[in-house]
Amino acid sequence: MNSDALTADVLGDIALVLGTSSLLGALARRIGQPTVVGQITAGVILGPSVLGRLPGNLTERLFTHAAVPFISLIAQIAVVIFMFGVGYEIDLRSVRRHRRPVTFIAVGAIAVPLAIGTTIALTMDRIGTLHGAHTEGRSFVLFFGVATSITALPVLAAIVRERGIAGTTVGDIATSAAGFMDVVAWLVLAAAVVGTDVAGDRSLPRTVLLLAGFVAAAVAVVRPLLNWTLLRPGSALSDKAPVALVLAAAGAWVTASLGLHPIFGAFVAGMIMPKPQGAPDKGLLRAMEQTGGLLLPLFFVVTGLTMNIGALGGGGLALLAVMLVCGIGGKVGAGYAMARLGGLDTRQSAMIGALVNTRGLTELIALNVGLNAGIIDTRLFTVLVLMALITTFMTAPLLTVIERRLPAAAPPSAAASAGSGNAPESPYSTVRPR
Repeated sequence: MNSDALTADVLGDIALVLGTSSLLGALARRIGQPTVVGQITAGVILGPSVLGRLPGNLTERLFTHAAVPFISLIAQIAVVIFMFGVGYEIDLRSVRRHRRPVTFIAVGAIAVPLAIGTTIALTMDRIGTLHGAHTEGRSFVLFFGVATSITALPVLAAIVRERGIAGTTVGDIATSAAGFMDVVAWLVLAAAVVGTDVAGDRSLPRTVLLLAGFVAAAVAVVRPLLNWTLLRPGSALSDKAPVALVLAAAGAWVTASLGLHPIFGAFVAGMIMPKPQGAPDKGLLRAMEQTGGLLLPLFFVVTGLTMNIGALGGGGLALLAVMLVCGIGGKVGAGYAMARLGGLDTRQSAMIGALVNTRGLTELIALNVGLNAGIIDTRLFTVLVLMALITTFMTAPLLTVIERRLPAAAPPSAAASAGSGNAPESPYSTVRPR
């Protein structure tokens, strides 16, 4: 295939993916789901699970073997840009304000499902599902723990924004806890990848040491330099978008070179990007979200091309049922319990439990890493992708049920508010006194 024909195939595939994702994203919003749910569904529909089962082998004819690597590369760039925006949006002041609940939730909602996932992995060969070399060894056990315990920070942040709870106690705590959980999950995933072909011959202690050095250099050196360059009066760099793109790409390159996924480096880069008066620059944030979000459906279709629901069989469906029960119970239950211990009321705790159960985008990235490293095969990949989709789909309906069934905490009275000089808070932003 010559370059002109290949270019035409790639552009045609991009048009098809973006058009389908836009339609299904709009439909998802109409039925009360976040836009990303429709985009993920589009990726599954265009893959072998739906379109590939129709006469004419349409999936392979539309997404040729020559075009898919280019689509995958663009998809990875979109993920890097999007994750930079998520890191940039996080308000560290809210972490300090809610240190107790964030710490409790982050520890509990990662430790409990991680323990459940590793237990399932250790006993998988005994329950007679998905036999094979991929069910053995340290890498598989650690990877399965990550697959069960991960929370999709980008999707969670999107749900928080689209439901209008961004900036509230629930939104800030859930987003902050998810950020910490993602850091732990990527470190465990790094330990799982060490020893596989992807990571090369770098040892785990060396990888951890290099990663710590990268984060320390980013915080102690790069961040002050950026503050001096971008925030000082009369700075020549009035357009921050090019600086943000360079920073995101550089951070992603560092963590990719360490055997981790580029998304973590992009997230760290977003965290150290200067914020005027301590708040994100809305223009820059909007530009990064729109750029990454516009091309993000390409990542979902790449995932959809790898999975085939029709090839699961009885063993795969049985494992999916086990994963759903244990995964949902571990995440929602631990998130709720830890939020209550952290001082939140029943309604807030239930909402946080539902939010941290969202696995979508980050889970799909981790699963692709495991598949490419040879830790899992395509059949188990399909099971875990379905778990990620189902737990993501259920978040919005579960939040709606919680909002309708659990009463909101009464806001302060007008007199009390006037006496204290504070405006009444949102029902989402009250913390139960300790």
